[in-house]
Amino acid sequence: MAELDLLRFLAALAVVSFHYLVAYASVWGDRPAELFPALAPIAGLGILGVELFFIISGFVILMSVWGRGLGAFARSRLVRLYPAYWLSLAAIAALYGLTGAKPLDPKLSPGEYLLNATMFQRLFKITDASGVYWSLWAELRFYLLMAILVIIGVTYRRVLVFAGVWLAAVIGAGLLGNATVDEIVMPDYAPYFIAGMSLYLIHKHGNAWLPWLYVAAGYGLSIGSALDRVHRRIDLAGFKNMPVTDTGVIIAITLIYVVTALVALGLLRLKPSKALTALGGTTYPLYLFHSTVAVALIPLLTGDLPPWAVVTITALTAILVSYIVYSFAERPIQRLLKPRRPTQTPPAPAVQVEKTSVP
Repeated sequence: MAELDLLRFLAALAVVSFHYLVAYASVWGDRPAELFPALAPIAGLGILGVELFFIISGFVILMSVWGRGLGAFARSRLVRLYPAYWLSLAAIAALYGLTGAKPLDPKLSPGEYLLNATMFQRLFKITDASGVYWSLWAELRFYLLMAILVIIGVTYRRVLVFAGVWLAAVIGAGLLGNATVDEIVMPDYAPYFIAGMSLYLIHKHGNAWLPWLYVAAGYGLSIGSALDRVHRRIDLAGFKNMPVTDTGVIIAITLIYVVTALVALGLLRLKPSKALTALGGTTYPLYLFHSTVAVALIPLLTGDLPPWAVVTITALTAILVSYIVYSFAERPIQRLLKPRRPTQTPPAPAVQVEKTSVP
């Protein structure tokens, strides 16, 4: 679906904009919101690009597991997630181990870098090597929950039951306030995954009231969780350095749900093309590598060039690096790791039998 490729790339650009124009004060040596005062209120909403990723993930993962077994699902996720992730982890370790770079340095030991390679570092209370890795832990937990559904068997009715139980657990977790339950249920992010899954059911099977009810419930819960996440950022940095209003957050979340609903209904369609496929493929490396590129380039260019030129060069470089990683590293590794289809013996040529005339 070409429209999903474009949406994924726009979500990654939103995250890049947030980091480059609002968040990375230590990288700039100054407050980015003061360097880009006109752009900061919009770029600050880019923090919600991850939420768009989560909805798309719910949609796409359900599409990919339909009719597949657990082994195929697990292998597809491993092949999809880890090659680019390992390359980004190696780039981070090289950046801080071989240069004098200081901004965003996770200050990890070799053993902690190795634990990061599993992507389960948060389970062991180890710092992420990159700040963007936090969302991958949410994705992994979503995959583990989806594995339960795959084991049971993916059908329309079972997906509805699964989504309904998860939604009820989200509401219950909010009332319970238990850290362990929250870690499993993910009340802050589950509404997006549930909404994405429900939108795929609508896309595949047509309109029905219960999937739309789940989407509506997800939307309502998403508004609250998005506001909480932005408020935590404002509390940390101050409104001057994170100039995002509640109205802006509500509009952004509403737009995310409206656009993904239009995609599910088939009202927003794009013709597939190599360009859109490349943008979709570049998305994941861009998400993983843009911080490393920023640490390497922004301090080097700042002072010699105006801020707008620095951010433009850095963003274009991050996109180029990500495309190179996708084309010349990630795709070849994925092809290598994907299971080979057994070679089929061509059928023997049919023997033509002359028919006997029947009186």
